[in-house]
Amino acid sequence: MNSADLGRRVGVPSTALFTDQYELTMVQAALKAGTADRRSVFEAFTRRLPEGRRYGVVAGIGRVLDAVENFHFDDEMLTFLRDQNVVDGPTLAYLADYRFSGDIWGYPEGEVYFPGSPILRVEGSFAECVLLETVILSILNHDSAIAAAASRMSAAAGGRGLIEMGARRTHELSAVASARAAYIGGFDTTSDLAAGFRYNIPTVGTSAHAFTLLHDSERDAFQAQVDSLGRDTTLLVDTYDVTAAVRTAVEVAGTELGAVRIDSGDLLLVAHRVRQQLDELGATGTKIVVTSDLDEYAIASLAAAPVDAYGVGTQLVTGSGHPTCSMVYKLVARASSADPADELRPVAKKSMGAKSSKGGRKWAARRLDEDGVAEAEVIGTGPVPPELAGRQLLVELVRGGEVVAREPLEAARERHVAARAGLPMSAMQLSRGEPVLPTEYV
Repeated sequence: MNSADLGRRVGVPSTALFTDQYELTMVQAALKAGTADRRSVFEAFTRRLPEGRRYGVVAGIGRVLDAVENFHFDDEMLTFLRDQNVVDGPTLAYLADYRFSGDIWGYPEGEVYFPGSPILRVEGSFAECVLLETVILSILNHDSAIAAAASRMSAAAGGRGLIEMGARRTHELSAVASARAAYIGGFDTTSDLAAGFRYNIPTVGTSAHAFTLLHDSERDAFQAQVDSLGRDTTLLVDTYDVTAAVRTAVEVAGTELGAVRIDSGDLLLVAHRVRQQLDELGATGTKIVVTSDLDEYAIASLAAAPVDAYGVGTQLVTGSGHPTCSMVYKLVARASSADPADELRPVAKKSMGAKSSKGGRKWAARRLDEDGVAEAEVIGTGPVPPELAGRQLLVELVRGGEVVAREPLEAARERHVAARAGLPMSAMQLSRGEPVLPTEYV
């Protein structure tokens, strides 16, 4: 297996300070109380899907594994914590030796999830598990939100190409994570070279309006691009007059022109006109790419247009209105000591309202109907019913602190296609609605 398939992890900095201060102060208090080493089980889940969404998409698991591997405190970090009086001396000594040594199980990347799904289960001592809370939630909430938006756009595109091009609309590091999550959710390529380098995602890109404006004429700009990139390039045709630009593009590149891109105007109308013009000029194989503030609804509205690919930026990298999944990370079971033989006791928050949670170390399975279509997300804490034994969703990710489940990004992408195909057809509807599967607790 090519190492690039798994993501380039060389030079990854420590993730230990990607956390909230109260994670460290809880460890300090637990160390003093003698409870820090109590065997504990934490779970990441969401109480509800974003409003109107019918399913969620698990993304970021690979990045979580990287974060866990690289969660350690170096001398400079420890000096910062000491100088800022964040924690005391005994806690600094504990952090200096910190390496996660527990176990992690979770939904594999690309799988779908529903309210209550135990997306990630982290087991170990209280101290080593609680320190990972913030970085795990940061990754899962961001990446799963982007992947869910990408999945909806992919469903709306109906097999047409999708280009992720949101790097300039978000933080530079978020842009890389967004491209990765979008690829899992169904996008085909990215414009972000850092994402291509790190995760081996195919990259694309040719020119912007500035390139046309640089030259004395549109013809000069097209000629320069074709001379440099070849006839199979994509020419941007809406800087001035689209009809004139398409004519010039074919004159310069010939009927072998790869594609034209439209970035403004009434895309439905303009795409039909451009397709007719290209065909009349003999460029029947030239494709049409549209951009310009697209989301899943705009993509769906262009289903009848002769469009070959969509480029999506802002709406994708902001989760198309839902930039987080509201996942939480809760202690659900704990023992009274570090002894593996000590019984795990279910614990749960019992506050009023919607913030209560269900205790116990959970398993999850997806029940199918007689046609093989998913009909329920089943979650339990006791024995797994025999009929669900082969449908369990959690897989082992980390054993004894060692990652055991790295996989190529393509595997997560393919898994999502299969998981989405296994849902009821109503999952693909863009109209607002309830989760397409009920969550049943047994």
